[in-house]
Amino acid sequence: MGIAQLRDGNRASLNPCADARVGAVIVFYNPDDACFLNANRLAERVECVVVDNTEGPTPRARGRLAPSIHYLPNGKNEGIASALNRGVAHLKALGCDKVFLFDQDSAPDDRLLTELPQAIVELSKTDSRVALVGPAYVDDRLGGPTPFVRFAHWRLLRVPAKGNEPIETDFLISSGSCVNLHSWDEIGRLQDDLFIDFVDLEWCVRARRKGFNIYGIPWVHMNHSLGGEPIRIFGRAYPSHSAARHYYLFRNAVSLILRPDVPFSWKSGELVKLPIRLCIYALFLEPRWRHVRMACVGIVDGLRGKLGPLDR
Repeated sequence: MGIAQLRDGNRASLNPCADARVGAVIVFYNPDDACFLNANRLAERVECVVVDNTEGPTPRARGRLAPSIHYLPNGKNEGIASALNRGVAHLKALGCDKVFLFDQDSAPDDRLLTELPQAIVELSKTDSRVALVGPAYVDDRLGGPTPFVRFAHWRLLRVPAKGNEPIETDFLISSGSCVNLHSWDEIGRLQDDLFIDFVDLEWCVRARRKGFNIYGIPWVHMNHSLGGEPIRIFGRAYPSHSAARHYYLFRNAVSLILRPDVPFSWKSGELVKLPIRLCIYALFLEPRWRHVRMACVGIVDGLRGKLGPLDR
């Protein structure tokens, strides 16, 4: 079955459970009831690992998760990169060769679970360097679906998530994406000490640099909330986060800007966005001083090369 057949409606016969080598990693952090429900539903379709970054004593999550789920508590917040790496390693040891990456609030539908692994299979028939495929992301608060991104020489190219063919891209958000583990060892793990923001960007840049390809699947959508309630200024919506997240966002952006292997088109865009974000935090987010302070500490740590978890 080719890509054309897949998109044109022959989906009922496809079931990821028919391929025992498809797995999924979900990262927990202070999960609520909806997170357990999402994980249990997902475990009905694919081999599922939950890596729990909830801090403190091991939470009593095992009794609320389906018995088939592999539950790996960290006892502290190890960051999204380390948690995903641990989950991928566990599934790889179980023999999986395609792995979904999910946040705890991700609620993928059957179409996504079916078509992304199948897209890897079909694309691999003509492209032996497929590393990652992902859906078009929709945040109803910001509009969507979000375009796919290509790194041109001087600017980012935003390719509309439309059409009936896979779209080669340079970057995908980790949540909802599907990794081809045949490429994992050569590309390497997600960078642990980035901790959270731009972890997916750094991995995608590294994959592309090593000659691997990344594809957006435009006819597959997934709802994904980018941060807290957006701030609307002059009719434009800007995602908001906690002050701690703004620390990581600024620190990791500066760290990646200083790296010679990161595309200039991405760097130039971030150099424009960072001062705009700082002004927005100073004027519109409460408590203003804390958001600005954490962003500035992030800038300093990025310049110093200090990574890892935030030293509270």
